[in-house]
Amino acid sequence: MALLIKNAHVYAPADLGKKDVLMVGENVVAIGEDLPAWLPNTEVIDATGQIMTPGFFDQHIHVTGGGGEGGPVSRTPEIMLSELVACGTTSLVGVSGTDFLTRSIENLLAKVRALKTEGVSAWMYTSNYKYPPTTMSGSVSQDMFLVPECLGVKIALGDHRSSFPTLQEVLALLSEIRVGGMIAGKTGFLHIHTGNIPGSFDMYKEIVARGFPIKHIRPTHCGRIRHVFDAAVEFAKAGGYIDITTGASCCFDHPAQAVMAALDAGVDPTHITLSTDGHGSVPRFDEKGEMVGLGVGGVAGNLTEVKRLITEHGMPIEKAITFISSNVGQALGLAGQGVVEVGGCANACLFNDSLELTTVVSRNHVMMRNGEIVIKGTFEY
Repeated sequence: MALLIKNAHVYAPADLGKKDVLMVGENVVAIGEDLPAWLPNTEVIDATGQIMTPGFFDQHIHVTGGGGEGGPVSRTPEIMLSELVACGTTSLVGVSGTDFLTRSIENLLAKVRALKTEGVSAWMYTSNYKYPPTTMSGSVSQDMFLVPECLGVKIALGDHRSSFPTLQEVLALLSEIRVGGMIAGKTGFLHIHTGNIPGSFDMYKEIVARGFPIKHIRPTHCGRIRHVFDAAVEFAKAGGYIDITTGASCCFDHPAQAVMAALDAGVDPTHITLSTDGHGSVPRFDEKGEMVGLGVGGVAGNLTEVKRLITEHGMPIEKAITFISSNVGQALGLAGQGVVEVGGCANACLFNDSLELTTVVSRNHVMMRNGEIVIKGTFEY
């Protein structure tokens, strides 16, 4: 199977100018000018006048549904493939949340594998908010070794729903993740739901001061409240990665503003990522501020905020898209993800000159064509 995209202005995310991109199998095999469609049955897409970017990477998304804090009726539904395609998401990391009773990690793995079968690239973290971690095999290191999709562990810290592990317990968990990752041939990450209760970043600072590598500590929801954001900025300036949520509460007017504030504070732009927290539960309030129901968190926040960075903050396209493409792939150690390069995964998004998404390619399958989703999930037809 071959796909040739011609005459696109390619942001890889570096600005490559007008190029042709040839994809064969699940990889990009050539980038150049006037590439011929020499392979049999090559599909050609004329992208003249369009912008091409990598497919987008959402590293925190509740693919099996989140919620549950208000009882069984408050459990949010699973992700459907078309939701991802509609906003250009071709790669993701699935996570679990508060509900450690009815949302099993085995179910999360099954959904991740289902989405891979349907056409996107997908990974996961074992566990949820809980400490000790909820695993499939009985241990964190075995989950990482036995399950190729498992990149590490998720827990919650600084949240009223967390288990409030001690510094020594978190350090021991990080050690198991690090050594388990070595044995499994992975980096190994502790992906941390960051709540509003102060103290989490002080814990990380102490752990790093003891000599533990900062690269394994990955806090998310770093823009939710000002003291968390300020601590996250210092953490990133010390060499850590921070993740700003685009689909939930933010202490700034919008998450793009949080990105700008982090950059203004001196954070290395390659150490900032965005994720949606998609399909978490979202309370709905009336004009009196009283909760009247629950909604489902959308998965389009990454695309929305990147467009905002470009159109409202004047950020160049090649810089704005890094926060949901190359930065994520690099941060997770997943070569070929979030980039358009020879040998990279055959993912791409095409936009018109109004930054409207027109085409999505995931693993060399055209999922959206001329603004219409043409490949949907198993139960969407």
